[in-house]
Amino acid sequence: MGRSRKKGPYVDSKLARKVEKVKRGEIKGNIRTWARNSDISPEMVGLTIEIHNGKIFNPVFISESMVGHKLGEFSPTRTFRGHSKKGKVARGQGLAPELNAPKKE
Repeated sequence: MGRSRKKGPYVDSKLARKVEKVKRGEIKGNIRTWARNSDISPEMVGLTIEIHNGKIFNPVFISESMVGHKLGEFSPTRTFRGHSKKGKVARGQGLAPELNAPKKE
């Protein structure tokens, strides 16, 4: 659930101006934005928007099924490197090295 219906969807004003310019043909190419919190509006359908994830811009082609979602949902900020295997300790998450060493008998 997003904002109340009374308030309506949020679209960054600078992003909305860029979308209008692309639709009129004044700007060619993709739109770059840092406004991850903006809602995707029907005017954006068919455009490619590059969404910043904190490191790089991820190009996202906007389709009709994306309308109503936030731009940030389609540009992940974290990379999942997988869970550790059974019996192994995740990198950097173990105990002190002297406690991990095999016991001498």
